[in-house]
Amino acid sequence: MAAIKHVTVIGGGSFGTTLAFLLASNQEKVKIWLRDESVVNSINTHHINIRYHPGVVLPSNIFATSDLEDAIIDSSLIFVSIPSKAFRKVAAEIGKYVKGDQILISTTKGFEQESFKSMTEVLAEETSCLKTGALSGPNFASEILSGKLVGTVIASRFNEVIEKVQDAFGGKTIRIYGNEDVCGVELAGALKNIYAICAGIIQAGGFGENAKSLMIARALSEMSRFAFYFKANPSTFLGLAGVGDLVATCNSELSRNFRIGRKIIEGLTLEEAMASIGQVAEGVFTLKAVKEKAESLGIDMPIVNATYKVVYEKYTLPMVKEELMAIPHRKDIEFKFASSD
Repeated sequence: MAAIKHVTVIGGGSFGTTLAFLLASNQEKVKIWLRDESVVNSINTHHINIRYHPGVVLPSNIFATSDLEDAIIDSSLIFVSIPSKAFRKVAAEIGKYVKGDQILISTTKGFEQESFKSMTEVLAEETSCLKTGALSGPNFASEILSGKLVGTVIASRFNEVIEKVQDAFGGKTIRIYGNEDVCGVELAGALKNIYAICAGIIQAGGFGENAKSLMIARALSEMSRFAFYFKANPSTFLGLAGVGDLVATCNSELSRNFRIGRKIIEGLTLEEAMASIGQVAEGVFTLKAVKEKAESLGIDMPIVNATYKVVYEKYTLPMVKEELMAIPHRKDIEFKFASSD
């Protein structure tokens, strides 16, 4: 397979910058596109993203630009790291310049609100690129930038895409695992943010570690139940994009969604909680979209419903607790692997 010399990251936010940082160790050149000229100048002059990672010096082979055509014209591999609310708009802009043989990888963990389409579906609709994929997993930016070990998943229907992404990350601190279940990986990455909000609620509400473990285990059942409807592989949720990311984001202050849940219980409104974090917490939008979708499809997701009531309808914790504890008992394991015999 031909070596990749130039890689592009679309989006200069926290994770986009972190991706560029990781890729730079194994590439001749990494371009990063963003609109803010002050950040572009800071990266090119001082090798620092002054907005998202002011304390981190970026490798000198990372080049920033606000010219989208210049960013993607000579790159065979393009990572799109844009919040879900703006994803289609940027994808449409990418579609004006990208060629059909270029590879597009979404790193966004969310759905389009209006259509409930995944980010790879949006890329397919707005660009001519056939070879797309999704990157997901427990990837806290601050830990990656400090050199701590990390693993992630690249999902694609094309082996070439998986192999090229694995080759692009050559650093000694990251492991890249492949998966053909694009739908499952994207669902897992988006859904786990809902349960991270719930975990923050549980922590701030003083329910204890037993209750949080109960929630995480049942969250896996809910995620699998939801994904099964979309013909995703329930086994995907036992991997890094599923249980790996779920456990990490439900147990760490590094998770924006976890902090949203905690801050709401501490007395902040949703708007105040989001403003205090200063970055996009995708789970807030995913929670609303999944709750509405599950109801329309008749999929039972009691944790999603309870979290929605606390976040959007201002239910008190005693009210939600009483409702959850009144739900009839159900089987612990809902899915079984087929016998190999």
